Amino acid sequence: MKEENTLNLIATSTFGLESLVKEELINLGYKVDYVENGQVCFQSDFEGMARANLWLRCAERILIKIDEFYALDFDQLYEETRKIPWEEWLPQNAEFPVTGKSVRSVLHSVPACQSIIKKAVVDRLKEKYKKNWFDEDGPEYRIVFSIHKDKVILSIDSSGEGLHKRGYRNLSTKAPLQETLAAAMVYLSRWDPDRILIDPFCGSGTILIEAALICRNIAPGIRRDFVSGKWPQIPERTWEKERKKAFSMIRNDVKPRMLMGMDRDNNLVKIARHHAERAGVADLIHFQKSDFNDFQSSRKYACIITNPPYGERLSEKNEVENLYRLMGKKLLPLNSWSFYILTSHKDFELLFGKKATKRRKLYNGGIECQYYQYYGPWPPGKDKD
Repeated sequence: MKEENTLNLIATSTFGLESLVKEELINLGYKVDYVENGQVCFQSDFEGMARANLWLRCAERILIKIDEFYALDFDQLYEETRKIPWEEWLPQNAEFPVTGKSVRSVLHSVPACQSIIKKAVVDRLKEKYKKNWFDEDGPEYRIVFSIHKDKVILSIDSSGEGLHKRGYRNLSTKAPLQETLAAAMVYLSRWDPDRILIDPFCGSGTILIEAALICRNIAPGIRRDFVSGKWPQIPERTWEKERKKAFSMIRNDVKPRMLMGMDRDNNLVKIARHHAERAGVADLIHFQKSDFNDFQSSRKYACIITNPPYGERLSEKNEVENLYRLMGKKLLPLNSWSFYILTSHKDFELLFGKKATKRRKLYNGGIECQYYQYYGPWPPGKDKD
């Protein structure tokens, strides 16, 4: 099987977050090779792979790139896949499902590509292991293919469940915001722990919990497992070392000025408190039941980061539009505040009553949204980034 050496790694992300993932990788000490749609490519070893899984807040998965080639028909896809020394990666009992996507390519049928790639890998392993059947009851090595303009990239997923699954959110809610997107919203805002942060539509608390994890420098993957943690070619000490290092870097002495979440649904408030407790940051966040109609504040230089209702259903449209008008009425007079609001509604700025300083296209669960950023003044004595 594959011995430890330099790996070609791909940090995948949802569209619009690539630059944040690149910045995260650079801050962790990696040299980024290149960035493509939804992919940030870099090199490291197994320790670096483990570190990236533990620490990246905005990436979706860490893939190990195995090979790339062009394929214009299924015979070529089969032959090129079979040439790869899969036996260097996959033990005889490996479970190796195949998943992937094809965009603007001759081989556009994803199920057909899955079948061909699976057959090619099985035939290769039959030849090398001198076996006719594989039980696939061992560690998982999910093979991921990406075909774009006939260029095939084959990778193995080292993460397992997506990196947005931190491990603290175990109670389900309607239309939850993914943790990776919530972390990105915090990064894209100019919030720092010295500023008050409020989410008036906090739902299950994800934005504030991610902000608290950033504040305390808690690695987002510190409390979850990864499929590559069971791979025999990676020494157990590798994961132990990286996890131990991550725990040592937690800053329990840091406390933000204020993190506050509000929601009119008391059940959601209870869920938010529960998730904050599981994430180890309950002491940093105050959650309360409150209707936005009652929102008011005399504080200065605070920051709002929020994901309000979108009104995707026609029956909710009028209610949501009235809410956006109310948001403008309540928030715009707070002229020292900064607002960061994610919504898919095309007329948000018109309803809110002010054009955003900046806007950025992001995707929330496949829904195209805009992240409306309203920059307020910096607090006295505080320098800009």
